[in-house]
Amino acid sequence: MTQPTLIRRGRGDTSALPEALRTALTLAATGVPVLPLRAGKMPFGNCPDCRDGGCGDRPNMKAAGPCQCPVPCHGWAAATTDPAVLTSPAWMAAWRRAACVAYHPGGAELTVVDLDDAEAVAWARTALPVTRTVETTRGEHWIYRGAMSSHNAVRPGVDIKSTMSYARYLGSGTGAVTALPDAVRALAVKEPSPVRPVPHGLSVPAAAGEAECPHRTPAFLERGIAMAEQRITQARSAVHTTVYRTFLAVLSTHGRCGCLTDMYIARLFAAAQAKGETLGHCTDAWANARTRLGL
Repeated sequence: MTQPTLIRRGRGDTSALPEALRTALTLAATGVPVLPLRAGKMPFGNCPDCRDGGCGDRPNMKAAGPCQCPVPCHGWAAATTDPAVLTSPAWMAAWRRAACVAYHPGGAELTVVDLDDAEAVAWARTALPVTRTVETTRGEHWIYRGAMSSHNAVRPGVDIKSTMSYARYLGSGTGAVTALPDAVRALAVKEPSPVRPVPHGLSVPAAAGEAECPHRTPAFLERGIAMAEQRITQARSAVHTTVYRTFLAVLSTHGRCGCLTDMYIARLFAAAQAKGETLGHCTDAWANARTRLGL
């Protein structure tokens, strides 16, 4: 399958359509999922039926996948390449009010390094491989071929936008899109080592009256941890969500019997960090899963 490219191409008579929609249809035709943004570079507001992440607009989303609402109300999750959706009555109303077009880089197997000021641009020119660049209001977008998890503030003035994120479309840019380099993936890792030990105190204490693990054999726990590691390792997108849900599944099965020692938790954290998650993200996901289960 040919990689999508961010270029403008005329396709049919679209002169009667809003300018933002014409641009969006051009991008969608090359395989780039798009959505409208209102003033302030923000998506259109959540609809009442799907508030609080119901259609996958946040990392703790209830359901993965594209937004199923009749209006483009969930940020990156609403992005689509379907012209029937883009030109539907509900979306047409949004396009008429749209301030600009955004796209979901991860959905197009792209990663955008958002350089927010001149200092960040100067750093990138010495630290990152040359690729397609697009001028922004204050800096540049550097676009690479390949997807990864999105991260904000990986260094001063630098954000990474790929999966579960959106970026403004500001033109086709200049230069050829090159493969996502390890130098960009490494920005998501705060320490030189991709895996750091889990901090003490994260193990779950045994519940009252359960001094021994109630599982029939130690192999039950080992098999569960191995399956959890595999689930995280095989994640191709939505890594944040996969990690959280995996932690939740492990804790729901083993979290009240006292058998989850630091060794097992470190294995789960290591699998997540190998996929680009930071220790902070792992710790937050673990804490959120424990809170969800009342542990």
